[in-house]
Amino acid sequence: MTDTLTTVDSLVHRVVDASLGTIDLIAMYLGDRLGWYRSLAADGPATPDELAARTGTDPRYAREWLEQQAVTGLLVASDGEPRRFTLPEAAAEVLTDEHSLNYLGPLARMLCGFAAHLPELVTAYRTGSGVSWAELGADARESQAAMNRPWFEEALPAALASVPELDDLLRAPGIEIADIGCGGAWSTIALARAYPRARLSGYDVDPATVSLALADVAGSPDVADRITIVASDASALPQQRFSAVFAFECIHDMPRPVEVLGAVRRSLTEGGVVVVMDEAVADEFTAPGDDVERLMYGFSLTCCLPDGMSHPESVGTGTVMRPSTLRRYALEAGFTEVSVLPIDEFGFWRFYLLGT
Repeated sequence: MTDTLTTVDSLVHRVVDASLGTIDLIAMYLGDRLGWYRSLAADGPATPDELAARTGTDPRYAREWLEQQAVTGLLVASDGEPRRFTLPEAAAEVLTDEHSLNYLGPLARMLCGFAAHLPELVTAYRTGSGVSWAELGADARESQAAMNRPWFEEALPAALASVPELDDLLRAPGIEIADIGCGGAWSTIALARAYPRARLSGYDVDPATVSLALADVAGSPDVADRITIVASDASALPQQRFSAVFAFECIHDMPRPVEVLGAVRRSLTEGGVVVVMDEAVADEFTAPGDDVERLMYGFSLTCCLPDGMSHPESVGTGTVMRPSTLRRYALEAGFTEVSVLPIDEFGFWRFYLLGT
């Protein structure tokens, strides 16, 4: 009986902790979307009235949010009245610094954006249909781009440079590189900056994502003349054109990954390679799993699997694509070599090299 009570008690605490975490995420979403975190970081401590005036929001709501943030430990409240609220430096980095590898502000927007579609997800789970990336909307699209941006800008060049043979290939004069599933194009932009003699082509199928990519490229004038964004799936890849093709965090979303990888293989020049960056999940299913597995299954439940299932004849991979699954897809697509690149400490991701 004691063991049963302990187990029940532990589960009760876990549910309460998860509820508190959910409340924090919702409050972070509000603070991000209303510009409250950014104002506190850029303009300094504020009373509720001051924060509301700075951001064009309602002071009563601002007071409730500021107090909640102080109670939950993200803000520091002064004594006395009028009470001022301060965003500590560590919190400012995590919640507002879009160039920091510690930037997690968009995670709240992403998860709240997924949660907004729970009724559609329930229908999809019952019927075997899906909820497409386009249906998930701006919160999902823009938050993913923002989450990945610092890793591409700050960490990707050094990561690729740490693999000499790949780095040498990418530095060849006039090299043509494709970035499939390019999203907001921060990966494409980072590749263009790291390899100034390369020309880049970014491909994506979602019209709104393509618009986001075009805007991000236009806002990067140092490389914009070497980047072309194409609104198309991999079937439009020209044959025997690219010396390298990158697929950043997108193969697991694709309804027919073998077809895509087959088109990618045919687009390669002789000696060309494919680099796939995807989630660094465990080699095998193990339960209970670690925090990475828990997070990736969460993404899969709410986004990646429903997106993949929204297309006909989908293989339904989901976020938790084990290395053996990618290897199988690559071999079926005609690749003969699949290896894991020696790139460590790169967020939640693993890099694969596919060759023929």
